[in-house]
Amino acid sequence: MEREELIQKWLDHALTSEELEAFKRLEDYEELTKMQNALQYFKAPKVDADAAYTRVTTTKKDTFKPTAWFKPLLKIAAILVIGFGTYYYMTFPTLTTHDTVAAHKTLIELPDASEVSLNAVTSLSYNAATWEEHRKVNLDGEAYFKVAKGKTFSVITDDGIVTVLGTEFNVKQRDDLFEVFCYEGAVQVTHNDTKVVLKPGQRYLILNGKEFRNEEENLKEPTWIHNESAFKSLPLQEVIQEFERQYNVTVEVENINTSQIVTGSFTHTNIDTALKSITLPFNLQYQKKQNSIILKRD
Repeated sequence: MEREELIQKWLDHALTSEELEAFKRLEDYEELTKMQNALQYFKAPKVDADAAYTRVTTTKKDTFKPTAWFKPLLKIAAILVIGFGTYYYMTFPTLTTHDTVAAHKTLIELPDASEVSLNAVTSLSYNAATWEEHRKVNLDGEAYFKVAKGKTFSVITDDGIVTVLGTEFNVKQRDDLFEVFCYEGAVQVTHNDTKVVLKPGQRYLILNGKEFRNEEENLKEPTWIHNESAFKSLPLQEVIQEFERQYNVTVEVENINTSQIVTGSFTHTNIDTALKSITLPFNLQYQKKQNSIILKRD
């Protein structure tokens, strides 16, 4: 079956099981599904063609009188103008965006009074115009959510979608790391074709493509809220990258295996104390050089 026919049947929800598998093998399968997911939240307003025609034809009533053959053309033009405006609104929605830079955090309130804390180097956006119908935010970075009860609330990242009704949870999406931790209520995480439900104290982690499910920790909220980054069984490289975000510096390493797995933490309030927390357990030395840090073996 041709690609165009598969896509048309998919749009019409008429694919058989075999055709669905063939559709999933298309090169642009992911782009098509993402497009459909984005468009499902928009709906065009009802267009009163007669009213639109009347507005167009009465604007210049005294200077122009359309002939009989021209009236249908004007009605079509009016519909096209309104349709184009609707398309533009659907395709290019006005988003409210909040960004943080290195060494900065911020707390924002969403239209439903839900609270979101943004960690350093994080971007969050949402469409305020459609918020009452669809509570949906786009996240790039790390954020801690306290969601007010109501309709389904979704956090969309490049690596997966987190869905809740009203709860507290943390989402972190950085390069090759995607982590969701549930602190209250229940959280559903969707990654590709996998769906996982997390309960309080459970963590879902994808690291370099490898999946770790329902790892439990006894935490009431993320430590970074209190100016401390904590890590459990993560590569040293992840620690270094977070250090760079929190202190707005560049870290260079010399003869160090940054893929080694570490567990520990560092403070956000004192750079020397933070460096000692990272270097002492591994017998490393550090050297400050303007806006950069050099890590090396003793």
